Amino acid sequence: MDDLGSALRAWRDRLDPAAAGLPHGGPRRTPGLRREELAVLAGISIEYVVRLEQGRAVAPSAQVCLALARALQLSDEEQSHLMRLAGHAADPSRVPRLIPGSVRRIIEQLSGHPLAVYDATWRLLHWNPLFGAVFGDPTADAAGGRSVLLRQFEQNLSRVRFTAEERHAFEESMVADLRATTSRYPDDPDLAALITRLQRVPRFREMWARRSVAEHQSSHKIVDHPVVGAVDLDSDLLTTQGSNLRVVVYTPRPGSDARSKLDFLATVGADFAER
Repeated sequence: MDDLGSALRAWRDRLDPAAAGLPHGGPRRTPGLRREELAVLAGISIEYVVRLEQGRAVAPSAQVCLALARALQLSDEEQSHLMRLAGHAADPSRVPRLIPGSVRRIIEQLSGHPLAVYDATWRLLHWNPLFGAVFGDPTADAAGGRSVLLRQFEQNLSRVRFTAEERHAFEESMVADLRATTSRYPDDPDLAALITRLQRVPRFREMWARRSVAEHQSSHKIVDHPVVGAVDLDSDLLTTQGSNLRVVVYTPRPGSDARSKLDFLATVGADFAER
């Protein structure tokens, strides 16, 4: 059994099934989770869990590692250790895209608010169901690794209501934030490719030439939703230390009816809200 398999078995053995939200189910021959329980919690097959623990699986993907880390309730340090054992050592020259367990725990506690996590190039990494219900399903953009900047400058498609002045200020802020990212990760090829593509758009090229550097700030947004109408929100931006992930949390604007609209969308779900 290799180091990865040994670590997974030890973490599985130590986790109380009740802490994982599983019913007691009578006496157990061994402590911790059963293999089939870990498989269900992580969304992978029990056969794959067996292969991993026996050292017969070749380099599990980063996505599988993250799913196992969530299921096993690993600390940030343990998750990093798991990633290294699986051959996913962090490259300091590349923009980080792994979401620490501490951030995921915050996400779980904020389920009543639309929330999304982006990397330092504004590529969408994670969102909660309410975010999808309010802003529209972002699955295609996330699967394609598309930055919000591409959607903003190439397609200009958004449910967010902007005046011309607000749109210009938003785009300038995003471009200045991207400029700051280039000094942190000057050798990242994906970042370089993103900038090359964006420079085909004249208004991006003009803003980029100003060489402004600043962090994108929180803002006020009105979302024109096809079912509930205008949703008046404040957005707050939290940046994680070390990985420069951007956690954007949307809260109801004081004095507005946004809270009741968010509660409705949370109840009916994204599928109904799209109709």
